[in-house]
Amino acid sequence: MKLRKQVTVCGGAIFCVAVFSLYLMLDRVQHDPARRQSGGNFPRISVLQNRIEQLEQLLEENHQIISHIKDSVMELTDTGAVSPSGHLPFRSANGSWVLPFDGRPTFLAIKPQDCQFAGARRDHTDVQMLDVYSLLKFDNPDGGVWKQGFDITYEPDEWDNEPLQVFVIPHSHNDPGWIKTFDKYFADQTQHILNNMVVKLAEDSRRKFIWSEISFFSKWWESADAQKQEATRKLILGGQLEIVTGGWVMTDEANVHYFAMIDQLIEGHQWLERNIGITPRSGWAVDPFGHSATMPYLLKKANLTSMLIQRVHYTIKKHFASTRSLEFMWRQAWDTGANTDMFCHMMPFYSYDVPHTCGPDPKICCQFDFKRLPGGRINCPWKVPPKSIVEANVAERAQLLLDQYRKKSKLYRSKVLLVPLGDDFRYDKALEWDQQYNNYQKLFDYMNSHPEMHVQAQFGTLSDYFSAVYKASAVPEGARPTDFPVLSGDFFAYADREDHYWTGYFTSRPFYKSLDRVLESHLRGAEILYSLAVSNARHSGMEGRYPVSDYALLVDARRSVGLFQHHDAITGTAKENVVIDYGTKLLRALIGLKRVIINAAHFLVMKNKEFYRFYQTEPFLETDDRRATQDSLPQFSLVIRYVVLFNPVEQERLCAVTVLVNTVRVRVLTEDGQTVPVQLSAQWSSASQMSAEVFEATFMARLPPLGLAVFHLYDSADSPMTLRSDTLLRLPGHGVTARAEDPLPVRSLQADGQTFYISSQAVTLGFSGTTGLLEVCVLSKVQIQVQFMIYGTRPSKDKSGAYLFLPDGKAKPYSQKESPVVRVVEGPLFSEVVAHYHTVFSLSSLVLCLGVDGLSMEITTTVDIRDQTNKELAMRLDTDIQSGDIFYTDLNGFQIQPRRRHPKLPLQANFYPMPSQAYIQDSLYRLTLHTAQSLGVTSLENGQLEVILDRRLMQDDNRGLGQGLKDNKKTVNRFRLLLEHRDIFVVSVQIMMDTGVTSFPSILSHMTNSILNHEVLVLPVLPKRRGVPSLQTFAPFKSSLPCDMHLVNLRSIQNQQDAQTPSQHTAFIIHRLGLDCELEAQNMAFNCTTTQGQLNISGLFKNLDIHLLQPMSLTLMHSGTPLANDSSISLEPMEISAFKLKLR
Repeated sequence: MKLRKQVTVCGGAIFCVAVFSLYLMLDRVQHDPARRQSGGNFPRISVLQNRIEQLEQLLEENHQIISHIKDSVMELTDTGAVSPSGHLPFRSANGSWVLPFDGRPTFLAIKPQDCQFAGARRDHTDVQMLDVYSLLKFDNPDGGVWKQGFDITYEPDEWDNEPLQVFVIPHSHNDPGWIKTFDKYFADQTQHILNNMVVKLAEDSRRKFIWSEISFFSKWWESADAQKQEATRKLILGGQLEIVTGGWVMTDEANVHYFAMIDQLIEGHQWLERNIGITPRSGWAVDPFGHSATMPYLLKKANLTSMLIQRVHYTIKKHFASTRSLEFMWRQAWDTGANTDMFCHMMPFYSYDVPHTCGPDPKICCQFDFKRLPGGRINCPWKVPPKSIVEANVAERAQLLLDQYRKKSKLYRSKVLLVPLGDDFRYDKALEWDQQYNNYQKLFDYMNSHPEMHVQAQFGTLSDYFSAVYKASAVPEGARPTDFPVLSGDFFAYADREDHYWTGYFTSRPFYKSLDRVLESHLRGAEILYSLAVSNARHSGMEGRYPVSDYALLVDARRSVGLFQHHDAITGTAKENVVIDYGTKLLRALIGLKRVIINAAHFLVMKNKEFYRFYQTEPFLETDDRRATQDSLPQFSLVIRYVVLFNPVEQERLCAVTVLVNTVRVRVLTEDGQTVPVQLSAQWSSASQMSAEVFEATFMARLPPLGLAVFHLYDSADSPMTLRSDTLLRLPGHGVTARAEDPLPVRSLQADGQTFYISSQAVTLGFSGTTGLLEVCVLSKVQIQVQFMIYGTRPSKDKSGAYLFLPDGKAKPYSQKESPVVRVVEGPLFSEVVAHYHTVFSLSSLVLCLGVDGLSMEITTTVDIRDQTNKELAMRLDTDIQSGDIFYTDLNGFQIQPRRRHPKLPLQANFYPMPSQAYIQDSLYRLTLHTAQSLGVTSLENGQLEVILDRRLMQDDNRGLGQGLKDNKKTVNRFRLLLEHRDIFVVSVQIMMDTGVTSFPSILSHMTNSILNHEVLVLPVLPKRRGVPSLQTFAPFKSSLPCDMHLVNLRSIQNQQDAQTPSQHTAFIIHRLGLDCELEAQNMAFNCTTTQGQLNISGLFKNLDIHLLQPMSLTLMHSGTPLANDSSISLEPMEISAFKLKLR
């Protein structure tokens, strides 16, 4: 105590000397005659301003002096001070570590009413896709001219009382990257299509056209002159040109996360609102490789009324055609009413090209694709070419075409027919516009002038068609026509012929699937921090000093991420040079987002905003990871002294954070000077060699929701709160030795077959002594065996490629000649087991703390299969959970879709996309595999989950790409494995209520997925010559969000005059999660409460006032009546809602 008093007095004296020195320097500045003389010609105000600036500079320099004093005092007073709870980490009787907890009480308070949704009774839909799969034989008999269908007949007088209405819809499907890059496609084809469109539609008001991809449309618009832009507006407002869906791209629906689905839709719709002033009404998705139930929900929330889909399994199409169910109301399986119903049209035939759209016979339909007229570059494979329509043949040609129209119309319930007319990149030449429009107009004129044909044919837009269906059925737009079926479920997996299932692309190019999710998390984090920083700057009158221009970086990132959601980008199905182009755009966006984040964080953590200075060339913070190239893994940098941590999750977070340091003499303090436990570990350059210069420091951090916390690292003598990892290398028996450095000693032994264990307070895990892979979860006595498997491809005929998965049989165990080197690291904060194999190494990590991090096991696989040929690597979990043939996968991270394994289908047909999680369960347990990247998953046996990690395929699979998958990268896949106990009573009640078409994660599962997909961002403070000013924690919320609510985004809305600058408004997009409360509740180390869907936004934000609270459609194009600023909003379970806020 006496020493501490002496040190305090000494430190105080030093501080006084520093302050007195500052006073003398100021006094000298004030009375220096030379300075006074040099300033004599300036007004007195200028002298005052100079003195103020000098004072600020001297104060900043003084910060460095104070910082050194702090460090000196800390060093002198470092007598082993411990955490606030007053005890050190220690080992329990069973050898596991027990941590000092910060003593903050936490509770879990989920209202019973919030648990009722999962078990609520739902009306039975007419068509449930799980039942359809069980019903059908999938036997594929020859259907005649319609190979995958059946013979269609009709009576000639069927249309005598109600003529057939035919809408021929010209379209051009433009992929924003596939065989060519986005920019190459635009230069070679897309710009010519749109230029011709303006001219050719204007020639005849009866001509119509539809367009989907705003990424292309906006690029063309920027280069178009004012006259062309005005002509385009006129065509749209006049109904000749329709923008369908209006997203930035026609998004993939398997691998994409709903955050990105929404974001690319908002970006497209906001562009349309600002530049043209229109709102899309109908959705158009002719090329995504299977269709998700999430899409109709999002379109419905964006105020679209109808949608069209195409790529559905050919047997499903045949079944729907035979029951005249190709048009239906698509309802969410979890909907307890009819609130989510979306009218959907399914195209019945093989493709969206002209031979497969006019009717069942492609040989005839091809004759009406007038681009294929003799002398052109493409022809009809059926050897019967089109004929130009002239007076001599128009009657015969019209009758032949009408026969196809009538047969197609027999598959639908109304006498209104949709006939697409187009294909990939069609109408790029003026000649094709003339060929198609002139010949079809002659056919229409003939049909319409002959009443005995009982047909009214015309060009139309998609909404023209849907409006006619609603009118014929005498219902409002978007309403259910009488007797039309209601459907729930999704349309995966897709097969276009034979046993050719498009399930390979669920995993193809996993490196970029992983990079995409990193970008999405950064984009969301940057949007939220930017919105909060700008709002706080406005509130404090400092908007002029904040880099508001960072908004342009957000716009660029939104568009780059949006572009990558295209159904040939995130799917991994583009040519190699196109993939590089996507990767380059993503890396540029990531660099820009990091800049937005560090600039916002800099402003928000400044204790005294008056000292805030923004210098473009001298950032205050950096991020601790960098990617050298678009196809490289991140490299991490050292943290020297201060670090800011950003928690992108909307709940408080107690977690282990790891940073790189260059000394083992490290101590970590919180903002208020409390020492936190630190675990020091080696950084390994290979399986058995560690670095002597760089170390890993892992410490516990409690972070505010969506907030920033400041920690101080400094070089200190050994502290009882800094403990070193215990590392054991289990070496194979032949010649591998460990190279350990003195600061962190390593033990080694020869591996044996005995199971070994690592433990936390929550769980004990057993690992194979031979493989180093997980074998058992001891406390629950559940067997969970991890193994790696290899699939080959078929030896002849059709083989696996970027799209298709065509294995040569069941998977075989992955093996290598030598046993793996297994590294076991144990310590007070985390333990891990790392097994090094030739093409993959697996890291299984267990965080030992309380909280969400500590309730599941992290599994990281680093995969490199570049030396393999026609191989696919899988990770299989074999358990004794009695799951039967049922397993569960998520759709787009938004909802859970139950799956049933069908032995009648080939192996590859039982794979499904897994954007965020998959699980199996029985009456006692649920085992969930959470993923940070979208991959293909299945359950091929009782108690099994299997995920494909990477695919290397040497050949094309004949779907147009013209390449295999040979550009593999070293790829890191991250997972969390969560085992939960189920409440037996609740389970039995659920089984009695027969709610098997729905399932929901627990609150712990939701949070586990959130922490996996939104990692803490580590932002080191860069060394400053003038010292670091005072920093403080930034916590944006007065109170936490209810823990069943997820903030999808807090997105600054564009300025209507300039898309590169923000308006005064922010989009608040919130999702209320659906919960399964049948799983045993556990301590998540934060206060978790639910409020039956009620949220008071005005009481949410700290230091900000709400000046506007207005309900909006999901893409912000339709506004509701503004609410009182102090109103509470209400959400139903699973509902996503958007609001426009004005924060100041």
